[in-house]
Amino acid sequence: MNYKRFIFAIIILMIILLGIYFINGDQLFNDKDKEAQKAEGTEFIMNTFVRISIYDKDSEVVLSNTFRKLRYLENIFSKTIEESDINKLNNNAGIAAVEVNKNTYDILKESHKFAEITKGSFDPTIGPLISLWGIGTDDQKVPTENEIRQAVSKVNYKDIEFLDSNRVYLKKSGMSLDLGAIAKGYAADNIIEYYEQRDIESAYINMGGNIYVYKRKADNSLWKIGIRDPDQSRGDIIAILNLENTSVVTSGNYERYFLKDGVRYHHIINPETGYPAKNGIISSTVISHNSSYADALSTSFYILGVERSFDLVEKLKDIKIILLTEDNKAYVSEKLKAKVEFTVNGLEIIYR
Repeated sequence: MNYKRFIFAIIILMIILLGIYFINGDQLFNDKDKEAQKAEGTEFIMNTFVRISIYDKDSEVVLSNTFRKLRYLENIFSKTIEESDINKLNNNAGIAAVEVNKNTYDILKESHKFAEITKGSFDPTIGPLISLWGIGTDDQKVPTENEIRQAVSKVNYKDIEFLDSNRVYLKKSGMSLDLGAIAKGYAADNIIEYYEQRDIESAYINMGGNIYVYKRKADNSLWKIGIRDPDQSRGDIIAILNLENTSVVTSGNYERYFLKDGVRYHHIINPETGYPAKNGIISSTVISHNSSYADALSTSFYILGVERSFDLVEKLKDIKIILLTEDNKAYVSEKLKAKVEFTVNGLEIIYR
C-alpha cells in the first residue's frame, strides 16, 4: 500500500513539474516573441522639462526606472533642496567636510577635472555669482562692481578638497557649488549606462536641450537633431545633425536673459570676470559620446571664444563643435562635415 502511494506521489509530482515546465516554456516563448513597443514621458526635473522616448520590449518599465533615477540624482545634486548633498556642502563651506553620496563625489571629481582642462572657464564653485545675478529668477539684477568683485573672490575650484570616505570640504566661507552646467550631462550618462546594461532597442533623451540619442531610431535610420537658430527671425532651426549614440548640448545667450537699459544680460557667467561672457559667440554646441563632456564644454567654449575653443578641441578626443557668432558665421569641426546640414541662407560656414 505504501509502495502504491509512493508511485502515485511520484506521478503527481511529475505532472506538477511538467506543468511548470510548460508554463515556463510558454512564458519564455512569449518573451522571445514579445514585440518592442514605444513609451514616452515628460517630467519637470532639474529645473527643466525632460522628455524621453524609449523603444524596447519592456519600454514602460525602462521609462519608469529612468525617471526614478533622474529624480534620485536631482535630490542629491540640487542646491535648492534642503537635504541634498550640494546644499549640505554649501552650508558647511569653510566649516567642516561633508560625507556625500558616491554620485555626488563622482560628479564633483568630474567637475574639477573639467575646470582643470578649461583653466577655470568651467567652475563648479560659480554659485556665488549665479545667485548674485539671479538670472531667470524673480531676483535678477545687474550687481554693482563691488558685489561682483566680492563674489568672484569666493569662486575657485582649487578650493574644493577631496578627502577619503567620499568626504568633500569647501575651504572658504561663502563658497557655493552650482552644478547647473554639468548635472544634466552627468545624469544622461548614467541613464545611458543603464540602457547599455539592459541592451534596449533605442532611446531619445531631451533634458531641456541636452540631448542624447541611443542607438538608431526604431526604423534603423539616424536621428535628426536640430540646432536652434539664435536669430529667431530666420526660423527655429539653423542646422540639422544626423547622429546615433551621441550627445548634443547647446549653450546660447537666448536661453535665459534679461534686458536692462538696452543691454542684454544672459546666464552664462564668466567665472574670471563675474560678468556674462561676451566674445562674439552667441551659441556653442558640443557633440560627444560623453554627455558630461558635452554639457560642461558647451559652457566653457561659449566663454573661451572661437580660437581658444578650437585649440582645446585639438587636445581632446571625441569632441566636435559648432560655434555660431554674432557676425553671422558658423565655425564647425571638420569631422562634422558629412553629418551636418545647414538650413539657412547667408550664413558663412567655416570648417576647421
